[in-house]
Amino acid sequence: MKLSPIEIRHRLHQNPEISFQEIGTTKLLLDSIKSLDGTSKIKIHTPYKTGLLVEYSVNSGDYLLFRADIDALPIKEENTVSFKSQNEYMHACGHDVHTSILYSFLQKVLTGHINKNILFLFQPAEESGGGAMEFYATKVFDKFKISKAFALHVTDEYPEGTIASTKGVLFASSLEVNIDFRGVSSHIAFPSEGKNAFNALRLFLDHVDKLPREIARPFIFGAGKIYSGEIRNIVPGYARLEGTLRGLSGDTVSDIYNTLTVIISGIEKTTGVKINIEKGANYPEVIVNPKLIEKLLPVLSNRFKFIDCGYKMTGEDFGFFSHKYPSFMFWLGTSRGEKHGLHNPKFLPDDGVIDIGQAVFEEILNQFL
Repeated sequence: MKLSPIEIRHRLHQNPEISFQEIGTTKLLLDSIKSLDGTSKIKIHTPYKTGLLVEYSVNSGDYLLFRADIDALPIKEENTVSFKSQNEYMHACGHDVHTSILYSFLQKVLTGHINKNILFLFQPAEESGGGAMEFYATKVFDKFKISKAFALHVTDEYPEGTIASTKGVLFASSLEVNIDFRGVSSHIAFPSEGKNAFNALRLFLDHVDKLPREIARPFIFGAGKIYSGEIRNIVPGYARLEGTLRGLSGDTVSDIYNTLTVIISGIEKTTGVKINIEKGANYPEVIVNPKLIEKLLPVLSNRFKFIDCGYKMTGEDFGFFSHKYPSFMFWLGTSRGEKHGLHNPKFLPDDGVIDIGQAVFEEILNQFL
């Protein structure tokens, strides 16, 4: 059954799936793409358990890669729209919009008989686990000569239709970290008989807060999830912190990680609590190719409002592709006055953003025909 981009968006939004679990999402996209006019011009690759790569080949030349992410977040939606999420997850980062924009752009290419080789990547697991790297590791891209890569990310930080980007680093390098504190539980009336894991965690955070910040080398350590203890009158023997490191380069992130291990070693000696730090998903910084933005800026500025936004501490695993191919990524503004922010249970771009995003991709494509 042929679905419109808005119908795709609504179905995805109603049935969000988190990283590496996008089975229904992938099937919906496969079935919908196969029903489009002009499918004789494309080949669909499914080298990974979720996600897909659509190949549009018309000559022996190079390829442009356009990418959208398809996964959702473990967030309970608080909107009341007719297409509200029907489960405990939510497209609170706008990936349903990204996917619908790329789907709409694919439709436009098929009906427009475009004389340019293009790859349309519907990528899984951007939010967790490094889906870009996982998909690339299948070697599906090896047979294609990819000359440039493009992606967007919606945000209500900017008014609807605004494009925001910058030369060089646009989004930060990101490393997820999990830190386990293992002490000894005891009755709260006899604290000396235990080793308080939560106090060790607090000491760790105090030390991190005192790390010097360099203007030329900014970084963030964020602790998004902390838990400890089982009952009010027992000294907690276990605590866990789940957080993320952000910096403008992988080297900065690596240096801060090494600093954290030194802090941890000192706290272990002071408290007797055993502390283990583990690395999670690691995204390189997103780099916008200076020559690409110089080529595209005059054209896009004629049709859209363009802002040089400088770098952001947002993490995005399109950074992996930006280190493989000359790339241009940009924010696409969605705000009609509201400003909830990404990963918020009320984040909900209007459907009209789909046409705007598709138009931006089309304008970009036109510069390479």
